[in-house]
Amino acid sequence: MSAPQFLQIYHHDADHVAQELLQGLMAPQALTSPKYLYDSLGSRLFEAITELPEYDLTRTEARVMQQHCADMASHLPADACWIDLGAGNCEKASHLLGPMAARRYVAVDISVDFVRAALEGLQRQHPGLAMMGLGTDFSGGLHLPADLKLDPTQPRVLFYPGSSIGNFTPDQAVGFLRSLHTACGTARHSGLLIGVDLVKDVAELEAAYDDALGVTAAFNLNLLLHINRLVGSNFAVRDWRHLSRFNAERSRVEMHLQARQALRVQWPGGERLFEAGETIHTENACKWALPGFDALLREAGFTATRAWTDPATRFAVFWASA
Repeated sequence: MSAPQFLQIYHHDADHVAQELLQGLMAPQALTSPKYLYDSLGSRLFEAITELPEYDLTRTEARVMQQHCADMASHLPADACWIDLGAGNCEKASHLLGPMAARRYVAVDISVDFVRAALEGLQRQHPGLAMMGLGTDFSGGLHLPADLKLDPTQPRVLFYPGSSIGNFTPDQAVGFLRSLHTACGTARHSGLLIGVDLVKDVAELEAAYDDALGVTAAFNLNLLLHINRLVGSNFAVRDWRHLSRFNAERSRVEMHLQARQALRVQWPGGERLFEAGETIHTENACKWALPGFDALLREAGFTATRAWTDPATRFAVFWASA
């Protein structure tokens, strides 16, 4: 049986992280990157969110993959190298590698430690499949290092499930998708398999990001504790409330943290005064219509798109040829 290989490229730069966070906190509309929601506790809280009755995105995507697996296999290349972006526990890819006749699997996450145990377990399920864990931060665009030693003649399937593309604004999404198009390489039949959450009833969308149990609120508020550790600030969770709302003009759910009263937040060398009701914008979740996302893929350089949906057209999985 082959053994997974591991390559760690990203290395934590505390000064760069602090600079990025403080620049966002000092902006006229304070904001942070959604990647900072995912510290150890935040990641576990998000796993709990996917089990909530209000948040059916993950379950619906899984049903689409299961129901349309055979048809997907007829459109995707066999013997391909699968590159799983934000692989985490590798569960979503694990159900597809066999039916899609993958020849190689690369699990990409910010840290190989996040994927190590999952990849070792997956290797036991697929003993003949070459596997590698790649630790890199691809939030600013995907760059595949030469050390991966990818075969330029082997087709690539870039796999980006979970509708994480919704965290990008449309302009940002185009730039990110262009980097994925480049990462597909030059081999024929390569492309992108991507999950996309679709526009639906506003009340349903807002409930999905503000559940009755308050798990999403805890997920959002935990960001403040993470920021405190990263920049030495003195955010107090009790001073803030979770706020979720659908921005119809931009077709996105926005998550904010709202100050309960006027307060002063300090960190070494700086501070900011927040007025009562002022917010920190922590995440976007853009929702798409099928024609709009198809156009976005084509603007990024992809062609011959194909989409599969659930019967109620709540979620889509797109295949886009490079």
